Amino acid sequence: MIRRTLIALLAAVPFGLAPAQAADFLPYTPEALAAAQKAGKPILVEISAPWCPICKTQKPILAKLGADPRFKDLQVFDVDFDSQKPALKALNARMQSTLIAFKGETEVGRSVGETQPEWIEGLLEKVL
Repeated sequence: MIRRTLIALLAAVPFGLAPAQAADFLPYTPEALAAAQKAGKPILVEISAPWCPICKTQKPILAKLGADPRFKDLQVFDVDFDSQKPALKALNARMQSTLIAFKGETEVGRSVGETQPEWIEGLLEKVL
């Protein structure tokens, strides 16, 4: 049952997130992050790796929260832990499964290895 629910959530991510009512999930570039920060956007930087079990647990939680109307303006930038080492250095991140929340240019919270939906939601609420 849980597996079916997870599969359904993952399947809905590409089709169910309308830009007007859901967070924007974007690939990370320094320029894209800087533009979102300068515009004062609420931002979450997600540092993940395809082999990371914690990251795999975080993704459906973030997808579900991203569909919440409260987070419709949220921009989520995904940083690949294995291939984007300069980004890790710029963000002062040492591990995959790191979530960094920004309200504009100000970092308002950070967590590493968190998989409790309510705690991740609390982190995202800091950017509102």
